[in-house]
Amino acid sequence: MDVRLPKLGEGAESGVVVSIAVNEGDAVIKGQIILELENEKAVTAIPSSETGTVGRIAIKVGDKLSVGQVIFSLSSGGSSASVPAAAKSSKGPEKPIKVPQSKASTIEVAADSEPMGEDLAAEVGSATAAGLPLAASPTLRRLAFDLGIDLATIRGSETGGRVVVSDLRRYLDRLRMAASRGNRDVQVSTHGSRDASTPPKVESIDFSKWGSISKKPLAPIRQTIARRMVENAVSIPHVTQFDEADISTLLQLRKKWMPAYEAKGARITVTTLLLKAVAKTLKKFPIFNASLDEAAQEIVFKNYVHIGMAVDTDQGLLVPVLRNVDAKSLLELSKELNELADKARDRKITLEEMKGGSFTISNQGAIGGGHFTPIINRPEVAILGLGKTGSRAVVMADKTIAARSILPISLSYDHRIIDGGEAARFSVELVQQFENFKEEDITI
Repeated sequence: MDVRLPKLGEGAESGVVVSIAVNEGDAVIKGQIILELENEKAVTAIPSSETGTVGRIAIKVGDKLSVGQVIFSLSSGGSSASVPAAAKSSKGPEKPIKVPQSKASTIEVAADSEPMGEDLAAEVGSATAAGLPLAASPTLRRLAFDLGIDLATIRGSETGGRVVVSDLRRYLDRLRMAASRGNRDVQVSTHGSRDASTPPKVESIDFSKWGSISKKPLAPIRQTIARRMVENAVSIPHVTQFDEADISTLLQLRKKWMPAYEAKGARITVTTLLLKAVAKTLKKFPIFNASLDEAAQEIVFKNYVHIGMAVDTDQGLLVPVLRNVDAKSLLELSKELNELADKARDRKITLEEMKGGSFTISNQGAIGGGHFTPIINRPEVAILGLGKTGSRAVVMADKTIAARSILPISLSYDHRIIDGGEAARFSVELVQQFENFKEEDITI
């Protein structure tokens, strides 16, 4: 029998092998971790779906795996993944089917067919996910094998989830429609040139013609970051609002309460205090905590405040999400922020812990720099950039000059749904929250 890569989660179809935890000849049990897979900035532990003895291992570290791809074979243990093709069906042979050809230029969809945008994930069956044997005739299994299709990805329509020819045909039709939709997205003129919205073909440049060079492969996490940054920068009309805040009082409060927090096993940071101020501002200006549903042309307002915190790691930028920031105490936030930051740096953060954010903060204060233009993390509509706090001579309200701690603030927002006036008001409110931080919010 074969152990295959299971479905990784919503929108995740592949990953790169980071480590393999078993060797040929090892005995494994169902649920035992067999490898680690890097996917979408996170490292995920993959368990074995069966019990048995490891036979031939079909992968190696660095390989890119897709859902359904064989990891290794097992010499014993129950499984539904491998059924002899020659086994006889009690129902007799099923009606043969013809595999539809993908010709985007000639495909027509009937008026009563299912919507083109329907997700293929709707076809995923529940039998194998529940650990039950997959029901399908040997003839159909053989046909699916020849087509390179994993029957476990198809929902069976018969009793007990049995997969029949009509299920496979419907699945192939959807694949064909998805391919047709993808081909139509690349518009070509009558002269054969690409539409202006289509990215140009990427060509490799031989830099060695001008001198000595060295090369380093782009790590999977860096590839993901690069793709996301391009998508976000191109698809969202960014505007960045710059401001400054005097956080001298906030720093004094932090210094005063540090011992009390440490006694509770927490480390209170400037970032923790700023998180609370940002959450209050987001509650006053909910449009900055919203998202744009482009398909429905609707603005989605969220009743929760989940703030992503960009963490600088040796593998790239990771953004774990702190949930319900507005409802948690500073003590809770201090502990949670430290835990998530450590997990991100140790590459133990999960994909789920980086999803669901409604606003993001990128704090470069510990490194240096002043104002910058952060890129919005879609589907969010705004991101706050914080620079390094510096001491500066400031003219006070009573006309005296004093040394104050000034924090550079950069607010990037989606100009499709947020106007400059609203952004300015948000920025003014945020500065006031920073400068007039209430001690009652920090009290344990």
